[in-house]
Amino acid sequence: MMNPATFPGTLAATAIVTALATSGCASSYKQSDITEPSARLDPAKSVLVSTPPNGRFEQTEYPNSGRMTANEVKKAFAAHASKVDATENCHGDDCMSVAKAGGYGYYVRPDILHWEDRATEWSGLSDQIEIQLVVFDVGSGAELAHVSYHGKSKWLTFGGDHPQDLLPEPTTQYVNSLYK
Repeated sequence: MMNPATFPGTLAATAIVTALATSGCASSYKQSDITEPSARLDPAKSVLVSTPPNGRFEQTEYPNSGRMTANEVKKAFAAHASKVDATENCHGDDCMSVAKAGGYGYYVRPDILHWEDRATEWSGLSDQIEIQLVVFDVGSGAELAHVSYHGKSKWLTFGGDHPQDLLPEPTTQYVNSLYK
C-alpha cells in the first residue's frame, strides 16, 4: 500500500482528479418562467402536444429532434393527465383549432430554441438544448404557463450522450410543478 507521506503530491493530485471528475458528472439546467401559472392544471382535462420543427445548430438540422421533444413532453404530461396525444399535423396557432375539434382541455406548444450535439468526450464542448413550452387553455385560448429551460450536458462523458438525454429531467420537473 502506498503511504501518502512518501508521495506528498499524491493526496493533492487525488483531490484534484476527484474534484474534476465529480464536477463534470452532472448535467446542469436553468429555467426561466415567462408566465407562471396562476392555478394548477386539472388532471381530468386531456392534453394535445404539437411536434416542433427539428432543432438546428448553425447549418446542421437534427432529424427527429422535434419528434423526440414532443414525445418527452407527452410522456411528462401523461403522468398526470387523463389523456395525452401528440400531433405532427400542426404546430403553433393552427393547433388550437385542432385541439378544440378534438375536445382537448389543454394545448401544449413546445419549441426548440437551441439544439447542439457535440462530441463532448473528446472536444470538451457540452451538448446543449433550450426548449420553450407554452400551455394554453383550449376553451378560452388563454396562455396558462410559459417557460424556457436550458440544459447543458456533463463535461465528463464516455460517449453516447446526446441533446435528447437532456430533455427528461427539466421537462418532467416543470410539468410536475404544473399539477402539484
